[in-house]
Amino acid sequence: QVQLVEESGGGLVQAGGSLRLSCAASGSIFSINAILWHRQAPGKQREWVATITNGGSTNYKDSVKGRFTISRDNAKNTVYLQMNSLKLEDTAVYYCAALTVSKTYWGQGTQVTVST
Repeated sequence: QVQLVEESGGGLVQAGGSLRLSCAASGSIFSINAILWHRQAPGKQREWVATITNGGSTNYKDSVKGRFTISRDNAKNTVYLQMNSLKLEDTAVYYCAALTVSKTYWGQGTQVTVST
């Protein structure tokens, strides 16, 4: 079992601003192959945003490349999503997910609202 807690980091920010989301994992950490961030905007399907693997490889949705950075602190079992130059279209509930061989575990989600 893996538990994910999305700590404070979301909130309201003006367009062009920055936020950093964090996702702390506990439980069977050794079973996690990758951590992903997804988001879901109102009325839209959940979409993938970024991935960081056990080996440290990262990958990003095209629309966030150059603006978002996914990173991790192994000592804290925490993954971060640094979001810069935020746009109105980045408004969504952001979820982290832990991929294991057998299951995907999801965090509870944190709201990010970008305003003009």
